[in-house]
Amino acid sequence: MKIERIIRAIAGVFILISILLAIKVNINWLWFTAFVGANLLQSSITKWCLMEDILKKFFSMK
Repeated sequence: MKIERIIRAIAGVFILISILLAIKVNINWLWFTAFVGANLLQSSITKWCLMEDILKKFFSMK
């Protein structure tokens, strides 16, 4: 699987989990959703993604 697809999957999971937490636990979990969205926007503009760097280091450690 390409790293871009993994990053999209992780972002989607983070967003869904934070929405569920906002509904069930506390509305302030929506700040996490906003953080994920802001990072997606930032990475589309700057072409740099912290999650990509983390995943590259994780997969190169095998």
